[in-house]
Amino acid sequence: MKALRRAAAALALVAPALLAQAEEPARAAGASGAVVTFGSALQVMLGLAVVLAMVAAAAWAVRRLGATPHGGNGLVRVVSGAAVGQRERVVLLEVRDTWIVVGVAPGQVTALMTMAKPDEAPPASAQQAPAATPFAHWFRQTLERRGHG
Repeated sequence: MKALRRAAAALALVAPALLAQAEEPARAAGASGAVVTFGSALQVMLGLAVVLAMVAAAAWAVRRLGATPHGGNGLVRVVSGAAVGQRERVVLLEVRDTWIVVGVAPGQVTALMTMAKPDEAPPASAQQAPAATPFAHWFRQTLERRGHG
């Protein structure tokens, strides 16, 4: 969203210059009283709309693909997380040999508990794959029976 706001601000600064540039040929052509023709103004506005759409699409793609930089060198790892409200989460973090349970709310992160990392930590694949719901299980069985899975 910050990139979209920056692009909109930059375009707002550039738009008057583009309109001024578009009106120069009209002034040079003669004193007909028309400062900017409808066609040139429409072309500028469509160009601005296309650029804004491209910036919005790029911001969406970056967010969707998870290409945002997470920083760090892997010292902190998210082991698990669970939503406990519409905007609140409980997250289990791993820092070296310690697990930290934190509560995350808008504008606030609170450490709830610290414990030693257990010897039997869940494998990484189990952390990322959600538990199969009854529908997902039924759907998978149906696909296997039909020969699609």
